[in-house]
Amino acid sequence: MAYNLSTKGIKLIVADTDYSQKQVKVVRDLLDEGNTIPFLARYRKEKTGELDEEQLRDIESRLEYQANLEKTKKDVLNKLEDQGNLTDELKQKINFAQKLQEVEDIYYPYRQRKQTRASRAIEKGLEPFAEFILVSKDEEDLKTEAEKYLNEEKELEETKEVIAGAQDIIADKIASDPEIKNLTRQRFWNQANFVSELKNDAEDNKGVYEQYYEFSEPIKSIPPFRVLALNRGENEDVLNLNIDAPDRSIINRIKRTVIDEDCSFKKEIEESIVDGYNRLLGPAIEREVRSKLTDEAESHARDVFAKNLEALLLQPPLPDKIILGIDPAYRTGCKLAIIDESSKVLCTGNIYPHKPQSRKEESLEELNKLIKKFEIDSIVIGNGTASRETEELIVELNQEYDLSIPFTIVDEAGASVYSASKLSREELPGMDVSLRGAVSIARRIQDPLAELVKIDPRSVGVGLYQHDIDEKALLEELEIVVESVVNRVGVDLNTASPSLLSYVSGLNSSQSKKICDYRDENGQFSKRKEILDVKGIGPVSFEQSAGFLRLDSKLDPLARTEIHPESYDIAEEILNIIGYALSSFYGEHSDVINSLNNLSLSLSDLADKLEIGLITLKDILKSLKKPGRDPREKLPKPIFRTDILKLEDLKVGHVLTGTVRNVVDFGAFVDIGLKSDGLVHISEISTSYVSDPSEVVQPSDIVRVKVIDIDERRDRISLSMSKVN
Repeated sequence: MAYNLSTKGIKLIVADTDYSQKQVKVVRDLLDEGNTIPFLARYRKEKTGELDEEQLRDIESRLEYQANLEKTKKDVLNKLEDQGNLTDELKQKINFAQKLQEVEDIYYPYRQRKQTRASRAIEKGLEPFAEFILVSKDEEDLKTEAEKYLNEEKELEETKEVIAGAQDIIADKIASDPEIKNLTRQRFWNQANFVSELKNDAEDNKGVYEQYYEFSEPIKSIPPFRVLALNRGENEDVLNLNIDAPDRSIINRIKRTVIDEDCSFKKEIEESIVDGYNRLLGPAIEREVRSKLTDEAESHARDVFAKNLEALLLQPPLPDKIILGIDPAYRTGCKLAIIDESSKVLCTGNIYPHKPQSRKEESLEELNKLIKKFEIDSIVIGNGTASRETEELIVELNQEYDLSIPFTIVDEAGASVYSASKLSREELPGMDVSLRGAVSIARRIQDPLAELVKIDPRSVGVGLYQHDIDEKALLEELEIVVESVVNRVGVDLNTASPSLLSYVSGLNSSQSKKICDYRDENGQFSKRKEILDVKGIGPVSFEQSAGFLRLDSKLDPLARTEIHPESYDIAEEILNIIGYALSSFYGEHSDVINSLNNLSLSLSDLADKLEIGLITLKDILKSLKKPGRDPREKLPKPIFRTDILKLEDLKVGHVLTGTVRNVVDFGAFVDIGLKSDGLVHISEISTSYVSDPSEVVQPSDIVRVKVIDIDERRDRISLSMSKVN
């Protein structure tokens, strides 16, 4: 999208942020040229002033908002002019508006609406009489004036009908007034409460919504997760919700605003105000507030989901391991898949250790044979149905055959989605759909990023209320996260799947498929620039994607680094300055690092000599010192167990090690080896105050927790991180 913003629009962004006007203009121009956010964040730091991805996306969002605001203003001005309602005052108000809500409020009285009581009264010619009531300051006789409007054809046979019609017009006028609407809106946000109560005859057997049976909280402070919980309770016919506003205070404030001291017909105007508020304005603002609370809560939920997804995708890979993946089940048996160090499927099969078949001994024997034949290093079990019983089976396997094969549980969310997908059929042709899930489970511990990108990010199981929020908006936000992580980590051009490549900056799904097809037909790539030989990959796609594509090739030594091909000459010149040829870069890498650390020139002098920016120089030097750097390396590896914990063995006071599975506003869910994750409430995360759990823990973190409560009825385990000694 092209952001043809006026200078005023850019100034509004600058006034509301810490960005400079130059930065906003540069980012706008670079985006208009077709550059991607990951590319700008990595390779155009000199131009943007080192803005990171989050800042760049923020500017992009603000540019979009301002462009939409300017377009809306233009549309409204044109509509008002076509209606013959555009005045200099209206034009000035619209031009000075800084928010879409302001423009909508200004235009509201003039927009076409369904027929109302007020519009019917206007059609009957009562608008002058309504104006008379509002402005009259003499001791006029209302009935005498009303008699002038009696008209049998217009169904105005009595003066009370005339007065009632005029009051409808006044009520609508007051409810549509932008200043009164804004005043009412402010009172709602500052003083109203969100109230819920248990619905008559509602069923909530497990007490899921027990805390909301008689609940009230100021809307200005209610947390987003609670709004979504209340909405869900309403949607499930358990709760009645409403906004308890200071109605009397608002009505009195409107009266003081509208009615002059010397007004002749205060009683009639007051009645109109009460009617207009109760029938029109109050319900409209309540709907608006509910809608905004929900929008903000959904936005926050998407942010939480996005943070959790990012942490999940950044789980460190488990390289050089032969892994057995198990997709557990009862009746249909446990599906098995063994993959080698490169994710190639070595073997698949089924065992039936659980009821109704109960072929445990046969299953143990089969597992032992597979472990010996394929020299399996680790076992990964999906966390679905029969996972706990399958854990017990592996513990028994280790004991019976004197083994010590470690196992872990992975969240199998999305495995069934992948199993039934077209992509899985292409990747695993001829394999039964039930076995593809076991392959996915094994691969998602070996290289979580490479496997999870194949699944709709909404289905990976790290969100809160994700089924209650707008699916399209959620998917858009989560795909941004996947794109960000993929480009941060980098992608091996010779092994990446089409799914993984499609998230690389500058590439789409069609181009990614063509790259893989070309690779299959012509063999592995030896240089980054060879993707230009792929039909459909042009100079722009190459520029945007090349720096994020990795190769381990002697013909393109710098392709293991983050150095973009546009800077290859600079990198080679740096190596020449310290006395090394590009061809010896890896063979003598430790010596190269020493020489780079002991440069005789200062960085600023070297930048001047090479005629490049200092920021770009620092990035090139960093990449030369550590080629193949993977940001996931620093993160903790998954916990593998050789024994299991049973619920009946769990006692309050036990201290355990667990893996954070999900982080939400009110705490963190931790896998401690049971079927259900335990909850560390936000108040138990730290000994000091915590406002946002994600600032302390993230999914995949390894934490020590203490059991502080076990609620078997609701299947809930409460944990504490702060009480661990």
